[in-house]
Amino acid sequence: MKHSFVRILSTLALVGAIGACGDDDPMTPDPDPDPNPSGGRTVKANPAFTADVQEIFDRRGCTASQCHGTDPGQAGLNLSAGSSYADLVNVASSQDPNFIRVVPDSASVSLLYLKVLANPPIGGRMPVGGTLDTIDTNNIRNWIDTGAPNN
Repeated sequence: MKHSFVRILSTLALVGAIGACGDDDPMTPDPDPDPNPSGGRTVKANPAFTADVQEIFDRRGCTASQCHGTDPGQAGLNLSAGSSYADLVNVASSQDPNFIRVVPDSASVSLLYLKVLANPPIGGRMPVGGTLDTIDTNNIRNWIDTGAPNN
């Protein structure tokens, strides 16, 4: 009986020592290189143009000189701060004037939203070489559907 008790204690001590060598120590937080993958961004019911929509254009490189960052940019659209709003809202597409880039209160017919969402009726999906996440697409949609204010 004495040997069984000693063997059990030895086994428990060994298991405890092995466990202490691992990454499962409750006193040591697990390293998390990206605890908030959205970068703190959220879907907003009333996104602002400057803080939320222009920020997407800037962050995603849409304002680069080879895209829509010069006057005139690709497809005659300049998405640089100070020019983007005037080039988007109630402006006909240079690719097909039957399509309006941003129709206030109607994302479902706004070319900007159609281009970032899926296969647009004209031209290619934007941004080139990638897609926007649901946070960005929803913020663009919500900005348009709340009247596309210049705020």
